[in-house]
Amino acid sequence: MTDRPSTPASTDRALPASTVGPLRIALIDGDTGFLQVLGKRLDRLGWEYRVLASPVTVETIVAMRLGALVIDLASLGPQGWDYLERVCSALPGLGVVVCTGRSTVAQRVRGLRLGADDWLSKPCHPEELIARVEAVVRRRRRSDARAERGPVAAGELEIRSDRFQAFVDGRSVDLTRREFELIELLAGSEGRVLEREEIYQRVWGYAMARGDRSVDVFVRKLRQKLEKASAEWRYIHTHFGVGYRFAAEPVEGSEVAQREEAAALAEPADGPAPATLGLGEAQLAAELRTLSSQ
Repeated sequence: MTDRPSTPASTDRALPASTVGPLRIALIDGDTGFLQVLGKRLDRLGWEYRVLASPVTVETIVAMRLGALVIDLASLGPQGWDYLERVCSALPGLGVVVCTGRSTVAQRVRGLRLGADDWLSKPCHPEELIARVEAVVRRRRRSDARAERGPVAAGELEIRSDRFQAFVDGRSVDLTRREFELIELLAGSEGRVLEREEIYQRVWGYAMARGDRSVDVFVRKLRQKLEKASAEWRYIHTHFGVGYRFAAEPVEGSEVAQREEAAALAEPADGPAPATLGLGEAQLAAELRTLSSQ
C-alpha cells in the first residue's frame, strides 16, 4: 500500500512483514524530499505505506486498517490541531506520531495531550522516525495483550495489567507507567533472568546505548517502592553482570520466613506418619500398656 510522493494517485502494494509484524502505515505529509528518502527505507523494511497529500476522514482511516499514522501538522495548516484531536479521539487504538517542523515545548505538550503517542521535529533522520513508529506499535500491541490478561499474584503483591498498577492489601504501590511496565515484564518472565539489554529493548523500545544505566536506576526506584509497601518480601533479584529476575521470596528473619520454616520443620521428613498416629489416645495408651507387660 505505497504511494509515491511524485504520483498523485495511490498505488497499493503487498509487501513482506516488518520486524514488528505486518505493519501498515499512512503518512500525511507534503515534504517530497523527506518522503522520497523515507520511502526507500520503508520499501527495504517491507512495510505497507500510503502517502496522503491531505487529511482524510476517520472512516477512511479505519478502512485502511492502519497500525500507525504519521502526521506533519505543518502541512495541514491551521486545521492541523483540530484534525489531530479528532483522529486521536475517534481512534484511541491507533498509534499516532507527529513528525513536523520546528516546534515549541508548548506545541509538543499540546500535541501529546491531544492524544499523539510521540512527537518528532524535522529535520530528522528517517531511521529515527521508523524506530519511533515501531516503538509506538509495540506499546500498542502490549496494551492490547495486557487487556486480555488477568491479575498476577506473588507474595503480598497483585499486579493488575488492566489498571497499570500493582497493589498490596488493596493499596496501590503508586508506580509510574515505566515502573509498571518494568515489573510487568519481569513478573511475566516466569523466574527467568532478563539481561539489561533485553529489558531496555522491551520497555524503552530502543537498543540500549553503551554505558546507559536507565534500567538499574528504574529497578532501584521500583525496589524502594516495593520494599516500602511489602517489607517482608523481596521481589526483584539482581544477577550481577547479567540482569534481573522476579520471584516473591520472604526476607530472611521476617515473620513470613519464620512461619515457612516452622511449617517445613513440622512436615514429616520420611513420608507419611505411622498408622498409630491416627489412633485415639485411649487405644494408643492400651497398646503401650500391652507392649510393656510382655
